[in-house]
Amino acid sequence: MGVESNWWWPVATESELGEQPLAVTLLGEPLVLWRDAGGDPVALLDRCPHRGTPLSMGRVHEGAIACAYHGWRFAADGRCLQVPALPGFTPGPAQAATARPVRRAHGLLWVDPGGARHEPPELVGLAPRRVHVGPFDVETSAPRAVENFLDTAHFAWVHEGWLGDPREPQVPHHEVTATADGRPVVERYLAWQPRANASAQGGDWVAYRYEVLSPYSALLTKRATSGGPEDSYVIWCCPSEPERTRVWFSQFTNDAASSDAELHQFQTTIFTQDAPVLQAQRPRRLPLSDGAPREAFTAADRLSLAYRAYLRTTGVTFGTC
Repeated sequence: MGVESNWWWPVATESELGEQPLAVTLLGEPLVLWRDAGGDPVALLDRCPHRGTPLSMGRVHEGAIACAYHGWRFAADGRCLQVPALPGFTPGPAQAATARPVRRAHGLLWVDPGGARHEPPELVGLAPRRVHVGPFDVETSAPRAVENFLDTAHFAWVHEGWLGDPREPQVPHHEVTATADGRPVVERYLAWQPRANASAQGGDWVAYRYEVLSPYSALLTKRATSGGPEDSYVIWCCPSEPERTRVWFSQFTNDAASSDAELHQFQTTIFTQDAPVLQAQRPRRLPLSDGAPREAFTAADRLSLAYRAYLRTTGVTFGTC
């Protein structure tokens, strides 16, 4: 594991984790999540140290997880509490499982893969209503998914009748700046959209603001120029494998006219349009190195280019080539 271990990564929403184990994969490492006796989320490597059976196949009882193979029981910190085959035996470090730190942020559960220095991104000044959409499992890399979220030139073709119109395919000039720590920002970008959000009744020019939050997350805030609700969308990517990603969207909105189900359906429709194109891109890993396949660019791709440059400065390579 490389510099990716410097970040906390989202692995599930709070609502996805119930009373029984949940298997997830982060940076190629299988993990098992469950809740301890106090209801707090915990994580271990999804491997029993006894015979390598996934602990996610087991059961949770009184805040401990029991392996499905031989019943070894483990605490939230990985300590082995019991070996049922040896009632008088006191397990020690050799029988312990490996724990990973977990924390809550923005309605998601985050895991530290090993010595994270960067906290989960802060979200400031967004509308108070929040709806989570996903997870979506896509056969592509996390940076491909984020770059697609930042790309506006595809609206007229992939989201025709929704976010774009082939009669208005132009990408107007816009400036890309950066935060103090180098994350790309577009303060204002105008796009014609037939249906900009779940409550839209017709087409309008929509003002966008983009901000890259971390290597695999980004924020979009938009509002029609004629008024209406302000919507902010965050894409959160869990880099499961180099070419497989779990994606969620968090929508923050002051839209009082649309139900949660309508907001959920709108974003699901948009990403369902994106997914086939994302999974068809080759290579699935985002080309960053000098030896990677060449991709052509124009001025319409300035935010994508800034995102790629930012990734290079972070040293992140998981999901790139």
